[in-house]
Amino acid sequence: MTFSDPVPALRDALKFSPDNVPLRLHLAETLLNRGEAEAAETEYEGALKLDPRNTAAQFGLARSLFQLGEFSTTLELLDRLTAQPNPEAAWLSLHARVLLQTEDMTRAAQQFRRAAEQDESLNSSDLADQLAAVPVFGSVGQQAEDQSIERPKLTFADVGGMEELKEQIRLKIIYPLANAELFKAYGKAIGGGILMYGPPGCGKTHIARATAGEIQANFISVGLNDVLDMWLGNSERNLHELFDRARRNSPCVLFFDEADALAASRSDFRQSNSRMIINQFLMELDGVEYSNEGVLILAATNTPWHLDSAFRRPGRFDRILFVPPPDQIARSAILRLLCKGKPVSDIDFDPIAKKAKDFSGADLKAIVDVAVERKLQEAMKTGRPQPLTTKDLINAVQAVKPSTREWFSSARNYAVHANQDGTYNDILDYLK
Repeated sequence: MTFSDPVPALRDALKFSPDNVPLRLHLAETLLNRGEAEAAETEYEGALKLDPRNTAAQFGLARSLFQLGEFSTTLELLDRLTAQPNPEAAWLSLHARVLLQTEDMTRAAQQFRRAAEQDESLNSSDLADQLAAVPVFGSVGQQAEDQSIERPKLTFADVGGMEELKEQIRLKIIYPLANAELFKAYGKAIGGGILMYGPPGCGKTHIARATAGEIQANFISVGLNDVLDMWLGNSERNLHELFDRARRNSPCVLFFDEADALAASRSDFRQSNSRMIINQFLMELDGVEYSNEGVLILAATNTPWHLDSAFRRPGRFDRILFVPPPDQIARSAILRLLCKGKPVSDIDFDPIAKKAKDFSGADLKAIVDVAVERKLQEAMKTGRPQPLTTKDLINAVQAVKPSTREWFSSARNYAVHANQDGTYNDILDYLK
Protein backbone atom coordinates (compact mmCIF):
# COMPACT_ATOMS: atom_id res chain seq x y z
CA MET A 1 0.00 0.00 0.00
CA THR A 2 1.44 3.42 -0.97
CA PHE A 3 0.77 6.79 0.62
CA SER A 4 0.68 10.02 -1.37
CA ASP A 5 2.76 13.04 -0.27
CA PRO A 6 0.38 15.49 1.51
CA VAL A 7 2.62 18.54 1.00
CA PRO A 8 1.68 19.33 -2.64
CA ALA A 9 -2.01 19.08 -1.79
CA LEU A 10 -1.57 21.41 1.19
CA ARG A 11 0.34 23.92 -0.94
CA ASP A 12 -2.41 23.82 -3.58
CA ALA A 13 -5.03 24.41 -0.92
CA LEU A 14 -3.08 27.45 0.36
CA LYS A 15 -3.13 28.96 -3.14
CA PHE A 16 -6.92 29.12 -2.88
CA SER A 17 -6.89 30.15 0.79
CA PRO A 18 -3.58 32.01 1.49
CA ASP A 19 -4.88 33.62 4.71
CA ASN A 20 -5.88 30.29 6.28
CA VAL A 21 -3.64 30.17 9.37
CA PRO A 22 -4.62 26.63 10.58
CA LEU A 23 -3.94 25.25 7.09
CA ARG A 24 -0.54 26.96 6.93
CA LEU A 25 0.32 25.63 10.40
CA HIS A 26 -0.65 22.12 9.29
CA LEU A 27 1.70 22.40 6.32
CA ALA A 28 4.50 23.76 8.53
CA GLU A 29 4.06 20.93 11.05
CA THR A 30 4.13 18.34 8.26
CA LEU A 31 7.35 19.80 6.85
CA LEU A 32 8.98 19.99 10.27
CA ASN A 33 8.08 16.41 11.17
CA ARG A 34 9.83 15.10 8.10
CA GLY A 35 12.99 17.15 8.71
CA GLU A 36 12.47 20.07 6.31
CA ALA A 37 13.17 22.73 8.95
CA GLU A 38 13.96 25.58 6.55
CA ALA A 39 10.72 25.12 4.61
CA ALA A 40 8.80 24.84 7.90
CA GLU A 41 10.42 28.06 9.15
CA THR A 42 9.09 29.90 6.07
CA GLU A 43 5.53 28.65 6.67
CA TYR A 44 5.57 29.46 10.38
CA GLU A 45 6.80 32.98 9.60
CA GLY A 46 3.97 33.31 7.08
CA ALA A 47 1.45 32.29 9.73
CA LEU A 48 2.88 34.85 12.17
CA LYS A 49 2.51 37.63 9.61
CA LEU A 50 -1.19 36.79 9.49
CA ASP A 51 -1.56 36.24 13.25
CA PRO A 52 1.44 37.63 15.23
CA ARG A 53 0.08 36.42 18.60
CA ASN A 54 -0.48 32.82 17.53
CA THR A 55 1.49 30.82 20.10
CA ALA A 56 1.39 27.62 18.01
CA ALA A 57 3.15 29.49 15.20
CA GLN A 58 5.65 31.04 17.62
CA PHE A 59 6.48 27.65 19.14
CA GLY A 60 6.68 26.00 15.72
CA LEU A 61 9.10 28.68 14.53
CA ALA A 62 11.22 28.11 17.65
CA ARG A 63 11.31 24.36 16.94
CA SER A 64 12.36 25.01 13.34
CA LEU A 65 15.16 27.38 14.35
CA PHE A 66 16.34 24.94 17.02
CA GLN A 67 16.65 22.18 14.42
CA LEU A 68 18.64 24.60 12.23
CA GLY A 69 21.03 25.30 15.11
CA GLU A 70 20.12 29.01 15.41
CA PHE A 71 20.13 28.90 19.20
CA SER A 72 20.35 32.62 19.98
CA THR A 73 17.24 33.45 17.91
CA THR A 74 15.44 30.41 19.33
CA LEU A 75 16.28 31.57 22.84
CA GLU A 76 14.84 35.05 22.22
CA LEU A 77 11.58 33.51 20.96
CA LEU A 78 11.24 31.11 23.87
CA ASP A 79 12.15 33.76 26.47
CA ARG A 80 9.09 35.71 25.33
CA LEU A 81 6.87 32.65 24.92
CA THR A 82 7.59 31.13 28.35
CA ALA A 83 7.18 34.52 30.05
CA GLN A 84 3.47 34.38 29.22
CA PRO A 85 1.00 33.22 31.90
CA ASN A 86 0.66 29.42 32.16
CA PRO A 87 3.32 28.38 29.59
CA GLU A 88 2.88 24.87 28.16
CA ALA A 89 5.17 22.01 29.17
CA ALA A 90 6.44 21.63 25.59
CA TRP A 91 7.51 25.30 25.50
CA LEU A 92 9.35 24.99 28.81
CA SER A 93 11.00 21.72 27.80
CA LEU A 94 12.36 23.17 24.55
CA HIS A 95 13.45 26.29 26.44
CA ALA A 96 15.44 24.03 28.76
CA ARG A 97 17.12 22.32 25.78
CA VAL A 98 18.14 25.64 24.23
CA LEU A 99 19.46 26.95 27.55
CA LEU A 100 21.45 23.73 27.86
CA GLN A 101 23.00 24.43 24.45
CA THR A 102 24.01 27.92 25.59
CA GLU A 103 25.43 26.47 28.84
CA ASP A 104 22.97 28.30 31.09
CA MET A 105 22.60 25.20 33.22
CA THR A 106 20.76 26.78 36.13
CA ARG A 107 17.96 28.29 34.05
CA ALA A 108 17.78 25.10 32.00
CA ALA A 109 17.17 23.08 35.17
CA GLN A 110 14.60 25.59 36.40
CA GLN A 111 12.60 25.53 33.17
CA PHE A 112 12.77 21.74 33.02
CA ARG A 113 11.41 21.51 36.57
CA ARG A 114 8.47 23.71 35.58
CA ALA A 115 7.82 21.52 32.54
CA ALA A 116 8.00 18.29 34.56
CA GLU A 117 5.46 19.65 37.04
CA GLN A 118 2.95 19.66 34.16
CA ASP A 119 4.14 16.51 32.40
CA GLU A 120 5.63 13.87 34.72
CA SER A 121 6.72 11.71 31.75
CA LEU A 122 9.54 14.21 31.17
CA ASN A 123 11.24 12.88 34.31
CA SER A 124 12.29 9.80 32.34
CA SER A 125 13.57 11.77 29.31
CA ASP A 126 17.16 12.29 28.20
CA LEU A 127 16.85 15.92 29.27
CA ALA A 128 16.18 14.82 32.84
CA ASP A 129 19.41 12.78 32.81
CA GLN A 130 21.45 15.72 31.48
CA LEU A 131 20.13 18.09 34.16
CA ALA A 132 20.01 15.66 37.06
CA ALA A 133 23.12 17.05 38.76
CA VAL A 134 22.31 20.73 38.29
CA PRO A 135 21.04 22.63 41.35
CA VAL A 136 17.58 24.05 40.63
CA PHE A 137 16.81 27.68 41.38
CA GLY A 138 13.17 28.01 42.28
CA SER A 139 11.19 31.24 42.41
CA VAL A 140 12.40 33.58 45.12
CA GLY A 141 11.07 32.59 48.50
CA GLN A 142 9.70 29.24 47.30
CA GLN A 143 12.79 27.06 47.58
CA ALA A 144 15.11 26.42 50.48
CA GLU A 145 18.07 28.79 50.45
CA ASP A 146 20.71 26.06 50.18
CA GLN A 147 19.04 24.86 46.98
CA SER A 148 19.27 28.28 45.37
CA ILE A 149 23.01 28.76 45.82
CA GLU A 150 25.61 27.12 43.65
CA ARG A 151 29.32 26.52 44.37
CA PRO A 152 30.82 26.23 40.87
CA LYS A 153 33.87 24.03 40.35
CA LEU A 154 34.52 25.78 37.04
CA THR A 155 37.57 28.13 37.06
CA PHE A 156 39.33 30.40 34.58
CA ALA A 157 41.41 27.39 33.50
CA ASP A 158 38.22 25.93 32.02
CA VAL A 159 37.52 29.05 29.95
CA GLY A 160 39.23 29.13 26.57
CA GLY A 161 40.83 32.49 25.73
CA MET A 162 39.32 35.75 27.10
CA GLU A 163 42.64 36.64 28.79
CA GLU A 164 42.04 40.41 28.81
CA LEU A 165 38.54 39.95 30.25
CA LYS A 166 39.88 37.58 32.91
CA GLU A 167 42.51 40.13 33.93
CA GLN A 168 39.89 42.89 34.24
CA ILE A 169 37.81 40.64 36.49
CA ARG A 170 40.90 39.82 38.56
CA LEU A 171 41.60 43.55 39.06
CA LYS A 172 38.02 44.34 40.02
CA ILE A 173 37.03 41.21 41.98
CA ILE A 174 39.73 38.65 42.70
CA TYR A 175 42.66 40.82 43.86
CA PRO A 176 40.50 42.81 46.33
CA LEU A 177 39.30 39.57 47.92
CA ALA A 178 42.81 38.15 48.10
CA ASN A 179 44.08 41.37 49.73
CA ALA A 180 41.05 42.28 51.81
CA GLU A 181 42.95 43.87 54.69
CA LEU A 182 44.99 46.08 52.36
CA PHE A 183 41.86 47.36 50.63
CA LYS A 184 40.13 48.03 53.95
CA ALA A 185 43.17 50.00 55.13
CA TYR A 186 42.54 52.40 52.27
CA GLY A 187 38.80 52.46 52.94
CA LYS A 188 38.07 50.60 49.72
CA ALA A 189 34.97 48.38 49.84
CA ILE A 190 35.19 44.88 48.41
CA GLY A 191 32.49 44.40 45.82
CA GLY A 192 30.99 46.33 42.95
CA GLY A 193 29.70 45.59 39.51
CA ILE A 194 30.91 44.59 36.07
CA LEU A 195 28.70 44.69 32.99
CA MET A 196 29.71 42.35 30.17
CA TYR A 197 28.33 42.90 26.70
CA GLY A 198 28.79 41.37 23.29
CA PRO A 199 27.25 38.93 20.81
CA PRO A 200 25.15 36.09 22.24
CA GLY A 201 26.86 32.77 22.84
CA CYS A 202 30.35 34.17 23.46
CA GLY A 203 30.71 32.97 27.05
CA LYS A 204 29.39 35.76 29.28
CA THR A 205 27.50 33.33 31.51
CA HIS A 206 30.42 30.90 31.40
CA ILE A 207 32.92 33.52 32.62
CA ALA A 208 30.54 34.65 35.39
CA ARG A 209 30.29 31.12 36.74
CA ALA A 210 34.06 30.64 36.40
CA THR A 211 34.63 33.86 38.38
CA ALA A 212 32.75 32.39 41.34
CA GLY A 213 34.71 29.14 41.02
CA GLU A 214 38.01 31.01 40.82
CA ILE A 215 37.46 32.66 44.23
CA GLN A 216 35.50 29.73 45.73
CA ALA A 217 32.50 31.99 46.22
CA ASN A 218 28.80 31.25 46.16
CA PHE A 219 27.00 31.88 42.88
CA ILE A 220 23.44 33.02 42.25
CA SER A 221 22.23 33.30 38.67
CA VAL A 222 19.24 35.56 38.13
CA GLY A 223 16.92 35.26 35.13
CA LEU A 224 13.79 37.20 34.28
CA ASN A 225 11.55 34.52 35.81
CA ASP A 226 13.28 35.01 39.17
CA VAL A 227 12.32 38.68 39.31
CA LEU A 228 9.33 39.61 37.19
CA ASP A 229 5.88 39.04 38.65
CA MET A 230 2.46 40.05 37.36
CA TRP A 231 1.38 41.45 40.77
CA LEU A 232 2.28 45.01 41.64
CA GLY A 233 5.22 45.25 44.05
CA ASN A 234 6.22 41.58 43.88
CA SER A 235 8.98 42.14 41.32
CA GLU A 236 10.69 44.72 43.54
CA ARG A 237 10.32 42.37 46.53
CA ASN A 238 11.84 39.48 44.55
CA LEU A 239 14.79 41.65 43.53
CA HIS A 240 15.42 42.71 47.13
CA GLU A 241 15.29 39.11 48.36
CA LEU A 242 17.86 38.05 45.75
CA PHE A 243 20.28 40.77 46.87
CA ASP A 244 19.55 39.94 50.51
CA ARG A 245 20.31 36.28 49.87
CA ALA A 246 23.63 37.19 48.27
CA ARG A 247 24.50 39.41 51.25
CA ARG A 248 23.78 36.61 53.72
CA ASN A 249 26.02 34.23 51.78
CA SER A 250 28.97 36.46 50.92
CA PRO A 251 31.40 36.21 49.31
CA CYS A 252 28.89 35.72 46.57
CA VAL A 253 28.74 36.38 42.84
CA LEU A 254 25.28 37.64 41.91
CA PHE A 255 24.88 37.28 38.16
CA PHE A 256 22.12 38.98 36.17
CA ASP A 257 21.59 37.51 32.72
CA GLU A 258 19.75 39.61 30.13
CA ALA A 259 20.32 42.70 32.25
CA ASP A 260 18.79 44.92 29.55
CA ALA A 261 15.37 43.42 30.33
CA LEU A 262 15.59 44.56 33.97
CA ALA A 263 17.65 47.72 33.54
CA ALA A 264 16.37 49.25 30.30
CA SER A 265 16.24 53.03 30.00
CA ARG A 266 13.38 54.45 32.05
CA SER A 267 12.54 56.82 29.22
CA ASP A 268 11.49 53.76 27.18
CA PHE A 269 8.81 52.81 29.71
CA ARG A 270 5.41 54.37 30.05
CA GLN A 271 4.28 52.06 32.84
CA SER A 272 5.26 53.16 36.34
CA ASN A 273 5.74 49.58 37.58
CA SER A 274 8.64 49.05 35.13
CA ARG A 275 10.28 52.22 36.39
CA MET A 276 9.81 51.03 39.98
CA ILE A 277 11.74 47.84 39.23
CA ILE A 278 14.64 49.88 37.82
CA ASN A 279 14.61 52.22 40.83
CA GLN A 280 14.68 49.21 43.17
CA PHE A 281 17.59 47.73 41.21
CA LEU A 282 19.57 50.98 41.51
CA MET A 283 18.86 51.20 45.25
CA GLU A 284 20.08 47.63 45.79
CA LEU A 285 23.24 48.29 43.78
CA ASP A 286 23.99 51.38 45.88
CA GLY A 287 23.59 49.44 49.14
CA VAL A 288 21.75 52.38 50.68
CA GLU A 289 19.97 50.38 53.39
CA TYR A 290 22.14 47.24 53.38
CA SER A 291 25.86 46.79 52.82
CA ASN A 292 26.96 44.98 49.66
CA GLU A 293 30.38 44.20 51.12
CA GLY A 294 31.54 40.92 49.61
CA VAL A 295 28.74 40.83 47.04
CA LEU A 296 30.23 40.78 43.54
CA ILE A 297 27.70 41.76 40.90
CA LEU A 298 28.12 40.64 37.31
CA ALA A 299 25.63 41.29 34.56
CA ALA A 300 25.44 40.32 30.91
CA THR A 301 23.61 41.90 28.02
CA ASN A 302 23.60 41.73 24.25
CA THR A 303 22.30 45.30 23.96
CA PRO A 304 24.10 47.65 26.40
CA TRP A 305 22.81 50.71 24.52
CA HIS A 306 19.33 49.99 25.90
CA LEU A 307 20.44 50.20 29.54
CA ASP A 308 19.51 53.21 31.66
CA SER A 309 22.55 55.49 31.93
CA ALA A 310 22.16 55.55 35.73
CA PHE A 311 23.47 51.97 35.89
CA ARG A 312 26.87 53.10 34.58
CA ARG A 313 27.63 55.52 37.38
CA PRO A 314 30.58 54.82 39.76
CA GLY A 315 29.78 52.19 42.36
CA ARG A 316 27.26 50.47 40.12
CA PHE A 317 28.30 48.87 36.81
CA ASP A 318 31.35 51.10 36.56
CA ARG A 319 33.29 48.58 34.47
CA ILE A 320 31.77 47.82 31.08
CA LEU A 321 33.67 45.03 29.34
CA PHE A 322 33.30 43.90 25.76
CA VAL A 323 33.19 40.11 25.31
CA PRO A 324 34.10 39.51 21.66
CA PRO A 325 33.88 36.28 19.74
CA PRO A 326 36.90 34.11 20.57
CA ASP A 327 40.03 34.70 18.50
CA GLN A 328 41.75 31.86 16.64
CA ILE A 329 43.83 30.75 19.63
CA ALA A 330 40.77 30.83 21.88
CA ARG A 331 38.65 28.98 19.29
CA SER A 332 41.26 26.23 19.19
CA ALA A 333 41.26 26.02 23.00
CA ILE A 334 37.45 25.95 23.15
CA LEU A 335 37.22 23.20 20.53
CA ARG A 336 39.80 21.21 22.47
CA LEU A 337 37.71 21.55 25.64
CA LEU A 338 34.51 20.62 23.80
CA CYS A 339 36.11 17.46 22.39
CA LYS A 340 37.49 16.41 25.76
CA GLY A 341 36.09 13.03 26.76
CA LYS A 342 34.91 12.22 23.22
CA PRO A 343 36.55 9.58 20.97
CA VAL A 344 39.00 11.53 18.79
CA SER A 345 41.88 10.67 16.46
CA ASP A 346 44.86 13.07 16.36
CA ILE A 347 42.77 16.19 15.75
CA ASP A 348 44.64 19.30 14.63
CA PHE A 349 42.45 22.06 16.05
CA ASP A 350 44.31 25.02 14.50
CA PRO A 351 43.02 24.67 10.88
CA ILE A 352 39.50 24.13 12.21
CA ALA A 353 39.74 27.26 14.34
CA LYS A 354 41.08 29.21 11.36
CA LYS A 355 38.06 28.29 9.23
CA ALA A 356 35.66 29.12 12.09
CA LYS A 357 36.28 32.89 11.97
CA ASP A 358 33.59 34.97 13.73
CA PHE A 359 32.13 31.86 15.41
CA SER A 360 30.92 32.24 18.99
CA GLY A 361 31.48 29.65 21.70
CA ALA A 362 27.93 28.42 21.15
CA ASP A 363 28.61 28.16 17.40
CA LEU A 364 31.73 26.09 18.11
CA LYS A 365 29.68 23.76 20.28
CA ALA A 366 27.25 23.40 17.38
CA ILE A 367 30.17 22.38 15.12
CA VAL A 368 31.14 19.59 17.51
CA ASP A 369 27.50 18.51 17.88
CA VAL A 370 27.07 18.31 14.09
CA ALA A 371 30.26 16.27 13.71
CA VAL A 372 29.19 13.89 16.49
CA GLU A 373 25.72 13.44 14.99
CA ARG A 374 27.21 12.58 11.61
CA LYS A 375 29.55 10.03 13.22
CA LEU A 376 26.61 8.47 15.04
CA GLN A 377 24.70 8.16 11.74
CA GLU A 378 27.69 6.39 10.18
CA ALA A 379 28.05 4.09 13.17
CA MET A 380 24.36 3.12 13.01
CA LYS A 381 24.81 2.10 9.36
CA THR A 382 28.12 0.23 9.73
CA GLY A 383 27.78 -0.97 13.32
CA ARG A 384 31.34 0.28 13.99
CA PRO A 385 31.90 3.51 15.93
CA GLN A 386 34.74 5.67 14.56
CA PRO A 387 36.59 8.53 16.34
CA LEU A 388 36.22 12.16 15.33
CA THR A 389 38.88 13.46 12.95
CA THR A 390 40.10 16.87 11.81
CA LYS A 391 38.24 16.38 8.52
CA ASP A 392 34.98 15.66 10.35
CA LEU A 393 35.14 18.96 12.23
CA ILE A 394 36.20 20.96 9.16
CA ASN A 395 33.23 19.54 7.25
CA ALA A 396 30.95 20.43 10.17
CA VAL A 397 32.14 24.07 10.02
CA GLN A 398 30.47 24.35 6.61
CA ALA A 399 27.11 23.33 8.11
CA VAL A 400 27.04 26.00 10.84
CA LYS A 401 26.60 29.73 10.25
CA PRO A 402 28.33 32.17 12.63
CA SER A 403 25.63 33.83 14.71
CA THR A 404 27.73 36.89 15.61
CA ARG A 405 27.58 38.69 12.26
CA GLU A 406 23.97 39.78 12.70
CA TRP A 407 24.83 41.27 16.10
CA PHE A 408 27.80 43.20 14.75
CA SER A 409 25.75 44.66 11.90
CA SER A 410 23.46 46.22 14.51
CA ALA A 411 26.20 47.10 17.02
CA ARG A 412 28.20 48.97 14.37
CA ASN A 413 25.42 51.58 14.09
CA TYR A 414 25.55 52.34 17.82
CA ALA A 415 29.35 52.33 17.90
CA VAL A 416 29.50 54.86 15.04
CA HIS A 417 26.54 57.11 15.82
CA ALA A 418 25.92 56.83 19.59
CA ASN A 419 29.39 56.59 21.08
CA GLN A 420 30.09 60.07 22.39
CA ASP A 421 31.83 58.82 25.55
CA GLY A 422 33.81 56.09 23.77
CA THR A 423 32.02 53.22 25.52
CA TYR A 424 31.80 51.19 22.32
CA ASN A 425 35.30 51.84 20.99
CA ASP A 426 36.07 48.17 21.58
CA ILE A 427 33.48 47.25 18.94
CA LEU A 428 35.11 49.56 16.40
CA ASP A 429 38.56 48.20 17.27
CA TYR A 430 37.35 44.65 16.81
CA LEU A 431 35.72 45.43 13.45
CA LYS A 432 38.99 46.92 12.20
